[in-house]
Amino acid sequence: MEDHVGQLLGISEWVTISQDKIDTFARATEDQQWIHTDPEVAKIHSPYGTTIAHGFLVLSLAPRFIYEVYKVDDVIMGVNYGLDKVRFPSATPVDSELRAHVTLTGFEPMDEGAKLMMNIKFEIKGQEKPCCIADFIAMAMTGQVEDI
Repeated sequence: MEDHVGQLLGISEWVTISQDKIDTFARATEDQQWIHTDPEVAKIHSPYGTTIAHGFLVLSLAPRFIYEVYKVDDVIMGVNYGLDKVRFPSATPVDSELRAHVTLTGFEPMDEGAKLMMNIKFEIKGQEKPCCIADFIAMAMTGQVEDI
């Protein structure tokens, strides 16, 4: 792993951010602001002309994208450790297609595995400016889990 620090680990597949996905996230987080959940009002009053995804919905896709682009052998589970420098430079309109560019920026061995630091840049298809950039820290736990 240490040999990969500073390298792009991969680019994920595209994922569509549907209104259903936005609505489900809105219900789960109790953030049902009209800019996310009311297409008719957003069409008239939003500067984007449509509903947009919650920034935290986009950010919540980080683990999915990381698992997709890079597999670590002998890991029994991954644990989210934290985030640094989270930014949302642009909105994510409904039905946008997103993917993530994941770069390994640090690696720290631990007794029970390793701490991985990654920069994640969330790209919207056809748009130059990313919709989210974050430094993601995860713990990759190794060992054996009995009776799973």
